[in-house]
Amino acid sequence: MTDQPEEFDLLVVGGGKAGKTLSMDVARSGRRVAMVERGMIGGSCINVACIPTKALVTSARAARQLRGAAALGLVVEGGRVDVDLLRAHKQDVVEGMVAANRQQFLESGLHLVIGQARFVGPRTVLVSLADGGERLLRGADVVINTGTRPHLPSVPGLAEASVLTSDTLLHLDRLPARLVVLGGGTVGVEFAQMFASFGSAVTLIEGGPRLLTREDPDVGDAVTRILLDDGIDVRTGMTVARIDRNADGTVRVTLDDGSLVTGDDVLVAVGREPVTDGLGLDAAGVQVNDRGFVAVDEYLRTSAERTWAAGDVAGTPQFTHASLDDYRIIRANLAGERRSTAGRLIPYTIFTTPELARVGVTETEARRAGYDVQVAHLPVAAIPRARTLRQTEGTWKAVVDAETDQILGVALLGAEAGEVITSVQLAMLGGMPWTALRDAIITHPTMAEGLNLLFASLQSRPVR
Repeated sequence: MTDQPEEFDLLVVGGGKAGKTLSMDVARSGRRVAMVERGMIGGSCINVACIPTKALVTSARAARQLRGAAALGLVVEGGRVDVDLLRAHKQDVVEGMVAANRQQFLESGLHLVIGQARFVGPRTVLVSLADGGERLLRGADVVINTGTRPHLPSVPGLAEASVLTSDTLLHLDRLPARLVVLGGGTVGVEFAQMFASFGSAVTLIEGGPRLLTREDPDVGDAVTRILLDDGIDVRTGMTVARIDRNADGTVRVTLDDGSLVTGDDVLVAVGREPVTDGLGLDAAGVQVNDRGFVAVDEYLRTSAERTWAAGDVAGTPQFTHASLDDYRIIRANLAGERRSTAGRLIPYTIFTTPELARVGVTETEARRAGYDVQVAHLPVAAIPRARTLRQTEGTWKAVVDAETDQILGVALLGAEAGEVITSVQLAMLGGMPWTALRDAIITHPTMAEGLNLLFASLQSRPVR
């Protein structure tokens, strides 16, 4: 390593969705780009988050369908879950996408640097290379995109109990007969139901009063009923006092009321924390907020000149599609345009079975904001397509502004909800009133046709 840094037009620290997409885009334009990545080619989504978990959700849903095959007129004998085949399925999906990303990196012309970066000055990093040695890199512009990792709370005994996280659980070489899941958020409920579908006895423990606390209470309660019907032992309002690994390899979880839960493994799914330690952000002049996330303005600019942050580490909602929009914002601002995060409409889907898809505000949020609202409800069983699928669990909910007829938010709990939510999102982006979805001619029989039924339950404003 020399004292003089290698100069680049763009230096990206962390190869998540925003970082890798921006790096390739800028490199293809002929500019000199370096992207430093610790080792997960393609970012956490491909390696340990969205892609591998949804691959396993597919397997879990298939297992459920096999058990219910008789209702579809099929006789299936001898079906069982094989952990080696599960792992091979997941790994095949991941490895294929990693290989595709690596090839795209090479074809774009960017300089991929595998190692740990640490800022040693403004827009300058010293990289400890994975294969030994160091490189000093400096960018005319710098983007920080290092993401988040599972948070491990300060619970007595947790550090010694060899607990699992959403990352490490993906590498299990066996299916636990009994799994204890700590945390009733998105990750907790997805994994709890997944492993229940695979045959594990699952206990789900949430410290708050209910699961999925960012949803309306009626929506969260509907998900809870589904998990209970799946045989999951759901315990809310309980905090963990201690975790111990027994001599026989089992795990004992002591709750705050003195009760005990015993399992073969414990999954800790209580949120994620930013990967900023060891980055030397002080040397870069980059400030963080009180939660440790990189502080950015609405244009994703940090406190340091020509230094940006994107994705989870910047406090962006922790979805790959939100990170992709961060890429669009930074790309535009680097080109001298003005684009911001203000007013973004970001949908999301929780991949339980059935799915819970959401966009916009909840009823609780709308009322708190002072809206005069109308609320529509529809049982999924009323949708003809749900009956043909034999997937009638769930309920749909819409919240509209009674004064303007604008759609404020929708929560869809039901089969294929993640696909249907986009239709509502596009209507909201286009400023369409809810009556447009009520009166739209939608293909029959599809799940989207349920939007006609959902909005038909509302009252139109009198014509003046």
